[in-house]
Amino acid sequence: MKIEFAPLSVPLRRRLQTASVVQWVFTFLALAQCCTAAFIALFFTRFWLLCVLYAVWWLKDREKPSKGGRRIHAVRNSVVWRYMRDYFPVTLVKTAELDPRQNYLMGFHPHGVLAVGAFLNLCTEASGFSMLFPGITPHLMMLSMWFRVPFFRDYLMSGGLVSSDKESASYVLKNPEGGNVLAIIIGGAQEALDARPGSFTLLLKNRKGFIRLAIEHGTPLVPVFSFGENDLFEQVRNPKGSWLRRVQHRLQKIMGISLPLFHARGIFQYSFGLVPYRRPIYTVVGKPIPVQRNRKPSEEEVDRVHEKYLNELSKLFEEHKAKYNIPEDKHLEFI
Repeated sequence: MKIEFAPLSVPLRRRLQTASVVQWVFTFLALAQCCTAAFIALFFTRFWLLCVLYAVWWLKDREKPSKGGRRIHAVRNSVVWRYMRDYFPVTLVKTAELDPRQNYLMGFHPHGVLAVGAFLNLCTEASGFSMLFPGITPHLMMLSMWFRVPFFRDYLMSGGLVSSDKESASYVLKNPEGGNVLAIIIGGAQEALDARPGSFTLLLKNRKGFIRLAIEHGTPLVPVFSFGENDLFEQVRNPKGSWLRRVQHRLQKIMGISLPLFHARGIFQYSFGLVPYRRPIYTVVGKPIPVQRNRKPSEEEVDRVHEKYLNELSKLFEEHKAKYNIPEDKHLEFI
């Protein structure tokens, strides 16, 4: 395989963009393990008392990820995220107003391999979320297991991430003053196994828990589609029924996370590595879908609202795909 190296004369600005993405990929893939190792290692040093104090505070603070988290605006507004935004680049597109007196449940699609669009648009201010939607505070859900990792949990909450359990969702959606957005990447980790360039397959056909949650709280649903999310990485071929797909599903059931075998480019060369391609992402926020409140919705009601959501998401995709160079014959596929 011929290796294409990056030129030596790359401007500093682009070097910083690449560095910002590399640190984020490291955070996504290895920071939790490093935090765990550091926490254990400190117990065997003269700083062991700090670990004990942190453990006591951690125990006292253990419910915080389910109580709206603890965002730090300095972290969300860091210049690092602006460099990362410009690497792709990432653009947040608004199609309708969101009333700050109302809470919303936002369905984000697709997951992609590393959920770049969801993170940059909802966990940072790099794309100007607060400017586009004044008075609205986004909360992105993440697997609860990651909030059990020392130090890492605090880093996650600083960006606005919250635990993906029903208690956490209800806390965000019950805000009497409104202004909260609960964002859920509906396809989750399993959808990442179908994330590859040109794919528009969404794991959504039988995912109705978020619909029931919206009905129980009378919360409008907001469909969001991130064009370009699946174009950032190539993935080893893993068709359904293949041995690789079976292994990935088995590991997901055991570990709670999927393990897509992805690759793209490197830091100093463009031929292989785990750094995503420089390809644009356009995250389009659709108009709210009104939902009538019912504390005990029937299956028929859930199915009806779910069907409406699928139709609105498809409509959002069809209305905007031409702008982002999606072929006319490409349509969303729900599985």
